[in-house]
Amino acid sequence: MAKKRRTRPVETQSKKEIRQQQQVDTKKRVNKAKILIAVGTAIILIAFLWASFGNHDATQDWSVDDSGIMSYPTERGVPVYDSMIVNYTPEYSLEYINYSSRDEVISALLRIPNRSGPVPGILILPGATVTKEGEQGLSVELAKMGYASMVIDQRNNGGVDFQIDGELFEAGYEPIEHKMVYDALRAVDVMRQYPEVDPDNIAVIGISNGGRFAIIAAGIDPSINGVVGISTNGYDVESFISETSDQITQNQTRFLRSIDPDTYLDKLPPRKLVMIHMTNDSIIPLDLAQATYEKANEPKVFYPLEGNGHGYNDAMRDVLEAELAHMLS
Repeated sequence: MAKKRRTRPVETQSKKEIRQQQQVDTKKRVNKAKILIAVGTAIILIAFLWASFGNHDATQDWSVDDSGIMSYPTERGVPVYDSMIVNYTPEYSLEYINYSSRDEVISALLRIPNRSGPVPGILILPGATVTKEGEQGLSVELAKMGYASMVIDQRNNGGVDFQIDGELFEAGYEPIEHKMVYDALRAVDVMRQYPEVDPDNIAVIGISNGGRFAIIAAGIDPSINGVVGISTNGYDVESFISETSDQITQNQTRFLRSIDPDTYLDKLPPRKLVMIHMTNDSIIPLDLAQATYEKANEPKVFYPLEGNGHGYNDAMRDVLEAELAHMLS
């Protein structure tokens, strides 16, 4: 019987080839890391240059008159910004945006429904502690209604410090709360750069603390078509001023009026003020919102909706859609 020949198993890769492949993989990882570091450094450098040297907005005029009305130019020039599409679906596109505003770079998300022509635009100002990502539920609903919407990350995450801002104002410097109003105006300027957005048909929705900035921004810029305040109210500083008139300076009075949305209510007509509030809002009681509404002139409408909650929720959708249809017709 013929003896079977034993053969060694065939090695698919020699040790030398394996080492060579490992070296190639290592070089690839190193090069990829270098690219990521370079890109990250470039982004940081660009943001720094925007904030420090390339910020043309810082040269814009800012003032507060004797009655406490804040003022920024209605012609603010072409905004400086960059953008990147982060999601594209048959229904909409979503872009991440950085734009320059005074001494800061503001981040935003812009959602544009896929339609045949320019659509109305809506700026969304979130409440304190709420990020741009946190208001994407409302942004999605607006896209379904046919509106483009831009949500921004507000300075200080939407929080305010009256004492620091008052001290800045007393020293002749621009308060942060004033800059936050300008951030909103600049966001509208950015939206108007997009051909998919109708530049003459833009409104602003503000939620909670964002509603205060929304009313002020619309009050000082007549190009904004109207304002929707959700779960918001004014500060009623006039009551405080009347009670402490012998204890505060004229500058302090001007500052307090400048940051109170109640001061700007008579600047809104003929544009409409819409206020929507849950009856059992635990953050801002309903009666405080109604007090602000009573100070406003026509056209205006107030929707007290039965239920709990602070901020936008599904119970508000129908009235919001109906009012936006009139405001942005």
